[in-house]
Parts: sequence; structure tokens; C-alpha cells
Amino acid sequence: MSYKENLYFIAKCLTISLEEKNRKEIRRLLQLKKIDWDAVVKVSTTHYVFPALYCNLKRVDFLQYLPQDLVSYMEYIANLNRERNKQLFSQVNELNKTLLENKITPIFLKGSGNLIAGLYEDIAERMVGDIDFICSKGEYRKVIKVLRDNGYSEVYKYKYYFPDQGKHFRRLQKENNIAAIEIHSEILDLKKYRKEFNYSFVEKDSQVIDDFRVLSYQNKLNLSIIANQINDHGFDNKTMALRNAYDVFLLSKKTNAKAAVNALDKLSNPLNCFLAACYEVFNNVDSLDYNKKTKTTLYLTDYNNQLINSKQIITQFKLNKTYIFIKVLLNILYKSLFIREYRVLIFNLLTDIDLYKRKLNQLGIK
Repeated sequence: MSYKENLYFIAKCLTISLEEKNRKEIRRLLQLKKIDWDAVVKVSTTHYVFPALYCNLKRVDFLQYLPQDLVSYMEYIANLNRERNKQLFSQVNELNKTLLENKITPIFLKGSGNLIAGLYEDIAERMVGDIDFICSKGEYRKVIKVLRDNGYSEVYKYKYYFPDQGKHFRRLQKENNIAAIEIHSEILDLKKYRKEFNYSFVEKDSQVIDDFRVLSYQNKLNLSIIANQINDHGFDNKTMALRNAYDVFLLSKKTNAKAAVNALDKLSNPLNCFLAACYEVFNNVDSLDYNKKTKTTLYLTDYNNQLINSKQIITQFKLNKTYIFIKVLLNILYKSLFIREYRVLIFNLLTDIDLYKRKLNQLGIK
């Protein structure tokens, strides 16, 4: 099986609990016993859906078709992730209480927000990295102080830091806690979209679940796409992360996916393109119906082409990464003309001997 075939196989497996057409198709493929399980493990792990794959196969009693050693390994990983998410949820609970006691109401985002909302039948399904939440800009500095006063500090301690101009504060951690946290003042990296999807926009229809505030299901779906398409440059690279796509699939059972992306303006096209890729990869699931447009058709063509041209993917990734690096560097230089903090940053970068040593080591030069 090619990379594309493995990706599509995994994607369909993620829907078999809810989509009978795909359940029948996956059963047929499993009974043929021609699945390259090493490749499936590699691809599903890369896309952070390995536990979700196990949970879906288990729910429909398809584990009987898998090698026993693989089943044991999948169960082991799923159990580890379930236990991690239990600890993470305890941390989220403590974090929420601390902020509420200080008259701050955080809105939890992404994976932790979905766990709070009970999106997954088994919490082992979702692999969560950091705990993300957003607050109003008026509360932003207060949140940082409150958490510092409660034992949180930087994950990585450097001699100097970039001026705080991004969508979230640098990652903080607390001793003996399982996850780092990211305090957001913005949701998007690109400023051209921030006026359309921001704290004010998502706060007005946010929902409260057991004293936790999270996004509406419509905005959960939109953010799941935004995280891939915009913040992780998926729209430019024509790539899709199955973890995000799986969240979109589950959320499409809670809200109208097409209406969700249509509710936005500038973001509507990149979001609709991701929805179209989900519709195709998950095998034409009705709840993932999208707007059929010329731009979307062209996007799908490019998306499928990059799945079968690995060399082209690597080359394009490198070009895009270089472009983004140059763009960020030029932006820093431009801001240094007007903002003192950026002039200090440039001076620190130019005089950081340790930084040069690290870069030379990365190049294999001692």
C-alpha cells in the first residue's frame, strides 16, 4: 500500500464507529489480510491518531483481524494516553479553579477543550500536548502574574526572549504537572485573520460545561481547521493532520460543518478546502459536505498530488520553511526600526556565542 492508501485506510478506520459504509469497507479490507501494519503504525503515529485508531477498531470488534502483538502494543499506548489525559484533566481543573478564584474566566481551546466537552467516547483517543486557553487582552497580564504566583515558570529558560508579540505567551510549566500551558491573547498567528476570529468573536457564543468555559461546537470545528490550515501552514503546504481532521469529523456530528465555515469571511476559503479534504479522505461522509468551488477543486488536486509525490513534498516543505524564516527575520528587522525591544533582541542574537555554537553543532561543525 502506498502512503496515500495507508492514510485513507486509517482515516476510514477513524469513522467506523459512526459510519456503516466505512465499517463494511474496513471489514472487507481487514479480512483480505493485506494491510501493511508497520506502515499503518508509522503513519497513524505521525498523525497522532494511533490511540484513536485502536479505540475505533476495538469498539466495532475489529481487533480480531489484527496481529496479536500489535493489539497488545496498541492497548498499551492507549492505556498510557488515557492515564495521561486523566492527569491532564486534573491539572485543567486546578488551573480553572485558580483563575476563577482570581475573577478570571479562561476559555479552554483545542484538545483540552474537547476533553472538557466530552467529544471523545474514550478519553484515550485524543493525544494532547499543551493546555491552551484564551483570555481577554485586559486580563492577559493578570493571568501571567497569577500563574507565576502559583508556581508556574518558563519551560525553557533563556538569557533573553522574543518580545511578547505572538498569539500566546511563552510556554509555562509547574513542577509535577503533566503538561505545559499556553496563555493565548490571540488565536491566529497571521494578523490579517485576527479581526475575524479572536477572543471577542468566540467568547460571545462560548459554552459553560461543569464550571469550564469552552468554545461553541461551531467554533471548535473552525479552530480545529485553523490550527492546521493557518497556524501550521497546512493551507500553503496542501497538507492535513489526521488528528485535526478526526476532531472535525466528530464535531461535524455536533454542528453543521458547512455552516460553520460559511460563518467566516476571509477564513472561509482555507477552511472550506480543509473540509473538502476531510470529505474525500473520510470517504464522502455526509456531515463533512462542503462548498463546491473552483478554488476548492484545485486545492484538492494539489492535495492529492502531494500525497503521491514524496520528493515534491519534502522540497516544498523546505521552501516554505525557508520562506517563513526569512519573513519572520525581515519582520524582526523592520520592527527594530521602531521598537526598542526588537533592537535589544537583535543585539542579543548577534552577541550570543552559545547560539552560534549550537547552530555549528547542528551543521556537524565542532
